[in-house]
Amino acid sequence: MPGDLFSVNPLTAENVPNLFARNERVVVTFRTEHGPLAMVLVGATIVASIETSWAGCIAPCGRKEVKRWDYPGEQAITLKKAEEMGLFKLGSTVVCLFGPGMLEQFEPHLQPGVVTRMGAPFARLKG
Repeated sequence: MPGDLFSVNPLTAENVPNLFARNERVVVTFRTEHGPLAMVLVGATIVASIETSWAGCIAPCGRKEVKRWDYPGEQAITLKKAEEMGLFKLGSTVVCLFGPGMLEQFEPHLQPGVVTRMGAPFARLKG
């Protein structure tokens, strides 16, 4: 989705209304054994180049049209647990949206202002 490329540092996030909805982003939806999951990869200043492992570069700077890819049936993209699904050239923000009742709890270390690193657990699924 085309958008702005504001920095996502805490100061900017506090002062730019709806920052994560305004910045350029890629929305990826999944059907998992636990329920639906959406990941929103949010571009930012310097890190606007977003790639997925199946389609390559999705969101280079300056693109203004919304693009959509569907992979129905046998074309569906399948990822194993912890397999790379995409990347930012320099890192940025990922917003995860879980289906109703999917989560047992968030990890206790997950607090505002605490940096989360790739691969670190942040929630426990039910079941």
